[in-house]
Amino acid sequence: MRDIKASPRRTGARHAVFLPLLLMAGLAAGPTVQGQTLAAAVPSELPPPLPGVPASQAAQAMPGVGTDGTLEATAKRTRFVIGLDKRVDFSVFALSKPNRVIVELGNVRLDLPNMIGDGPIGLIKSFRGGISAPGRQRVIIEVTGPVVVEQQSLSKAGEGSGYQLTLDIASVSTALRSEQAAALDVAPSKLGFQPPLPRPAETPDTRAARAFKPIIVIDPGHGGHDSGATKAGTVEKDVVLAFSKILKEKLEGTGRYKILMTRETDVFVELDARRAFAERHNASLFIAVHADYATTRARGATIYTLRDGVAERLKRSTSEEVSEQVLSKDEISAVKAADGDTSAVKNILADLARREISVTKERTSIFARSVVARMSTSTNMRDDPDKQAAFRVLKTAQFPSVLIELAYVSNQKDAALLNSNVWRKKVATSITDAVDNYFGQQLARLPL
Repeated sequence: MRDIKASPRRTGARHAVFLPLLLMAGLAAGPTVQGQTLAAAVPSELPPPLPGVPASQAAQAMPGVGTDGTLEATAKRTRFVIGLDKRVDFSVFALSKPNRVIVELGNVRLDLPNMIGDGPIGLIKSFRGGISAPGRQRVIIEVTGPVVVEQQSLSKAGEGSGYQLTLDIASVSTALRSEQAAALDVAPSKLGFQPPLPRPAETPDTRAARAFKPIIVIDPGHGGHDSGATKAGTVEKDVVLAFSKILKEKLEGTGRYKILMTRETDVFVELDARRAFAERHNASLFIAVHADYATTRARGATIYTLRDGVAERLKRSTSEEVSEQVLSKDEISAVKAADGDTSAVKNILADLARREISVTKERTSIFARSVVARMSTSTNMRDDPDKQAAFRVLKTAQFPSVLIELAYVSNQKDAALLNSNVWRKKVATSITDAVDNYFGQQLARLPL
């Protein structure tokens, strides 16, 4: 590796007698460039290097070259050395558009290398330096592409007086290959040490993909050997599965929810297993989808929530279950060892469980009303469509749950709608709106 040694180019200092080391050399073999002059202008965004020094002097070629004038550099790695008259605090960072390395320094006299030739040398296209603020210096190194400053060190100059700030600059592709080839016990990541580019701004879609998403479980009723209601070729298990798939697609399309289904094919799932599936996945909302049957001319949609009496019994049983099972034997022993009252602890936990159930009931009511209001704009509804029942799939204290009877398979007009993709999409959109409205409520956003 050949280098160029130059006499100091002073930046307005009367007593700056020191010999900075000038190096712009590749750390691997590469092409050579012959040159005679330095072509670097003071940047328009910076003032002249120091008051009283013409800008042309900052780009003056330096005599006394100690070699034959040949400079070696590559497009992979290049070393850039800045001469300083004293030790000083500094910072180095890389920017893009355009690609460049910025060196910020304190109050110091500095000397820059000579730029030989008109084209880039290694990774360096050009460089310039000067005062960026009172008592502050800045060096701007324009580079040929995105780079990483792999190493930066300040050391005593080998000859004469002063110090050298040495920057080992590598292209991003070279640094990445080195990083991948390095052993796991190698010291800190080069890319982590000096990021080559500012982190790009994230799109709203990217941020949404990383954000927390409430889990909604859709439960298409029946399946397998359990066909559900059937009339004139309309089979409940088939139409509710087809509708549920469209509802899932609509909800996922918002990018705001994670959607799970208790079944996605024609299989039978036990009622308790459906509810357990939602509990196991920590659902925020449970929507059971069915189609009704009647011997009358009834038609339209109905929304069911858990009957008050059943909900109250569930509240009591869950509270008792919590108070009995919430503390393990070891935890009970620990409470007693600390002279604590296990009964008091159990009562507190039971009280918390009762409050949780009350909140779940209130959230269920909010969601049911929202579904009724939105669905009524997209399909026929029964008179007084907000009903209560003791359906087993709704017997949970962990999340709001509703059962939607979309329409009657026993009614000819309703059956035609249940088999219509246009109608399915329209109703699924209205339920999606109801879900959005529900999660827009302050109570729904609070954790259970």
